[in-house]
Amino acid sequence: MKKTIALLLGAGLTAASVAAYAEGNLRVAQQFGISYLIFDVVREQKLIEKHGAKAGLDIRVEWAKLSGVTAMNEALLTNNLDVVSAGAPPTLVIWDRTRGRQNVKVVAALGSLPNYLVTNNPEVKSIRDLSDKDRIATPAAGVSFQSRTLQIETAKIYGKQDFKRFDSITVSLPHPEATAALISGGLDINTHFASAPFYYQSLAGNKNVHKILSSYDVLGGPHTFNLVYTTQKFHDENPKTYKALFAALGEAAEWIRNNKAKAAEVYIRQQQSKLPLELVTKIVEDPENDFTTAPQRLKKLGDELYDLGVIKNKADSWKDYFFEEAHVLEGS
Repeated sequence: MKKTIALLLGAGLTAASVAAYAEGNLRVAQQFGISYLIFDVVREQKLIEKHGAKAGLDIRVEWAKLSGVTAMNEALLTNNLDVVSAGAPPTLVIWDRTRGRQNVKVVAALGSLPNYLVTNNPEVKSIRDLSDKDRIATPAAGVSFQSRTLQIETAKIYGKQDFKRFDSITVSLPHPEATAALISGGLDINTHFASAPFYYQSLAGNKNVHKILSSYDVLGGPHTFNLVYTTQKFHDENPKTYKALFAALGEAAEWIRNNKAKAAEVYIRQQQSKLPLELVTKIVEDPENDFTTAPQRLKKLGDELYDLGVIKNKADSWKDYFFEEAHVLEGS
């Protein structure tokens, strides 16, 4: 816990903010990357504060950026953060493990964006061609969105009893370092299950890099990548703050759909990104990327994780994962 608090202080939250907050105060954490664009817009346009004011509430919002779901979940469950974000599989895992206790549930999705499994090994055309000589980079080997997606695809080909077949050649490496390795072509890492903008960079940076799998292929079409979630306690004890957050996320998603070029500029400012504006605009405008708060194929993902034994509880509907405010969305 001390380590998590230190991370929060380093991210900009004050020592006083570690204490529990009442209605009108919100501590939010996001991770890095363009898949968090909705959060970037919410922050820049102060949309939570805007919707709080409409409800007669002056909301004080504190933002932090953390890398990795472990730090996120520890901070949430020890009441050092109110709202956090992570990939869909880790989110469903904490939903599963806190049922009947903290009851962590989802606030909203942050968009449907594919991840690509890319390699610079010319002999690898599909995952069937991967061997002990290959090394696959993911942000968190075995548990990340990318690793879970690869496990689901592996189970389809080799059977559920062998779904961890490629875990032995998967290594934990941040996306930027893995991208650099693929582009250089001179390191042990020759394969990377990447999110945007990293697979865009790899495919453009080395002519030998090619896609061998899309997560959209694995789950049968567009699917939710990242989610925003919190505890039942925060949801129930802070109804106005919660509703302001939910409304802000929805407004940001709508604004992005209507202002894609401007949204790319927001990303660069908020993330202090050095990526070319042209590339970021290309990503935001790519029809594969849908910045929506409605979940897509989340029930299917949950069912796959249940079948593999990753989670113990099977949802009857995608709505089981969400607080009731989101039930009006057209999700799946």
